[in-house]
Amino acid sequence: PMPESTLRRFHSSLPHINLQQTYGLSEVGILRSKSRSSDSLWVKLGGEGFQTRVVDGILQIKAESAMLGYLNAPSPFTADGWFNTGDKVEVDGEYFRILGRQSEIINVGGQKVYPAEVESVLQEMPEIAEVSVYGEKNAIVGEIVCAAVRLRQARDARDFQRDLRQFCRQRLQAFQVPVRIKLVDSALHGDRFKKNRRETAASNGVQA
Repeated sequence: PMPESTLRRFHSSLPHINLQQTYGLSEVGILRSKSRSSDSLWVKLGGEGFQTRVVDGILQIKAESAMLGYLNAPSPFTADGWFNTGDKVEVDGEYFRILGRQSEIINVGGQKVYPAEVESVLQEMPEIAEVSVYGEKNAIVGEIVCAAVRLRQARDARDFQRDLRQFCRQRLQAFQVPVRIKLVDSALHGDRFKKNRRETAASNGVQA
C-alpha cells in the first residue's frame, strides 16, 4: 500500500482531487474497490465475480478470474478453492486495511512489527527520499528492526542515525524503532516501484 504519510501529504497538496485506493494481484486480477475517503488507506472490496474472507488475519479471495496455479510450485489455494494472498489485514466492518505481507512481518520478542507502518513514519522526515524496513535475526529477541535509507542530501551517518531514532521514539513504540540503520545511495525499489525487502536485506548482509 501507499505509505499513509505520503497519502496525507498528497491529499493536503491536492484537496480537491479524489484519490482512490485499489487492490489487485497478478494471480486474481484487479478487484473492484471503494476507498473510505481520499486520505484513507481503508478500502472496501466487492463486486461480481469474486468473494473475500479473512482467516487468521490473512486476506483470502475466491475469484472467477483467478489463475489455475503455479508451475512446479506449491498451490496457493486452500482445499475449498480460496486464494491465500499472504496479505495481513485489519478489518473494520466492510473495509480492509492492508498491514503488509505476512512473510515480511518482523517478530521482535513476540511483538509484531509491520515494515510499511514504520516506513510511513520515517518518510515524514523531510530529508529521507526513500526507505525500506526489514528484519534481521537476533539471538535474544528473535528479530530486530533494520532500515535502509536513501537521503536527499548527504549527511553524517552517525548524526542522522541519532536524529532518526529520536524522531521514531516520539512516534513509535520502542520495539518498532530501527536498531540498525544503513544509508544507501541506490534506489530501494524495482522497475514497477515495488520494494523487495528480501533483496534489501540480502544486499546488507542479512540472511532472509
